[in-house]
Amino acid sequence: MCTEGGGINILFIHQNFPGQFKHLAPALARQGHTVVAMTMQRIKATEWQGVKLVPYAAHRGTTPNVHPWVADFETKTIRGEACMRAALQMKAQGFAPDLIIAHPGWGESLFLKDVWPTAKLAIYCEFYYHAQGADVGFDPEFASSDPVAEAARLRLKNLNNLLHFEVADAGLSPTHWQASTFPAAFRDKITVIHDGIDTQALVPNPAVSLTLNGTLTLTRQHEVITFVNRNLEPYRGYHIFMRALPKILKRRPHARVLIVGGDGVSYGARPKNGQTWKDILVAEVRPQIPDDDWARVHFLGNIPYLHFIPLLQLSTVHVYLTYPFVLSWSLLEAMSVGCTIVASDTQPVREAIKHDETGRLVNFFDVAGLADEVCALLDDPAARQRLGQNARAWAQANYDLRTQCLPRQLAWVAQVAGGVSIGKGAG
Repeated sequence: MCTEGGGINILFIHQNFPGQFKHLAPALARQGHTVVAMTMQRIKATEWQGVKLVPYAAHRGTTPNVHPWVADFETKTIRGEACMRAALQMKAQGFAPDLIIAHPGWGESLFLKDVWPTAKLAIYCEFYYHAQGADVGFDPEFASSDPVAEAARLRLKNLNNLLHFEVADAGLSPTHWQASTFPAAFRDKITVIHDGIDTQALVPNPAVSLTLNGTLTLTRQHEVITFVNRNLEPYRGYHIFMRALPKILKRRPHARVLIVGGDGVSYGARPKNGQTWKDILVAEVRPQIPDDDWARVHFLGNIPYLHFIPLLQLSTVHVYLTYPFVLSWSLLEAMSVGCTIVASDTQPVREAIKHDETGRLVNFFDVAGLADEVCALLDDPAARQRLGQNARAWAQANYDLRTQCLPRQLAWVAQVAGGVSIGKGAG
């Protein structure tokens, strides 16, 4: 179904729109397509950058005491039904998408092909769960006490993915490793294109300054170590970084450590007894750190994006650690501003950080090795300059929003909407 201007009707599905579609959806609207987004955010129906927003809500919750292995799928089914009911209302009002682009992770898009059978469905392939070889079982410190039950739970958690594979015409994944986690039978439908980094906004700034608590102003003349998570938790190596701090602080008496992240949990299990991972690790390492050294450690919590960029620009050495899991945007943003990066030698990271070319890689569990690498780079300004420049060049060449990722995403949309067969070669 084409609009008067020759465009098509495109429907985006994301429970927290725009999410990964922040740039793609408005760009398609600018091309003249009719772009609609369904979201579970509590907002009034309105428009955003040319995209019509359609909010909807689920009207029931998960059944109390349901079997824990199927609770996740019941929640996704509830969300999928809510999205389906809202879609039926849109259909009754005359809307018919030619293409549906969905993040299926929360189940909303499960039943949309039942509403619009002729629409093409493209799904964002973020991660497929595995009992071995990825995040689960990677860190023996937090191993499951019942690994067979954990494997069974993960198989059922993949029901959402598997049901989408039956109806999806194409997939989009941000990294090759994330795409590789999906079963071979669907992998050929996945094109790899990253969401994109605005390398024109994320630039080095030698004149940057940042004031903490209204009293301490830091500039590029200071020695600053940065560590950024959405939430401070083991999945992103918070425990490893904290255990490296006593050695780093002792060897670098003038270094300031800036830690960004919330107290919650984004991915892994919550600690017991209502504690936070932040406080647990502080309690563990604090006895090893004198008061004067601890005063140079600054927990900043979650900070606005307009402060996040200067923080990266200020960094002398930036540390990024992760389980084999979804790659953080923050790593690529740090590369774009020219950070000198020490990162974990884990699968998703290796696509961006080439050892001693665009950063330095260390074994995720090597606490002493992490401290040594950070301190070695703090002592080597020439290496920092080389690695930072290479990191930015790599980000520009491979992840730039305007010249690389968005044009490729738009071409992918045209292929899927036009019925062109796509596969790994297109990514």
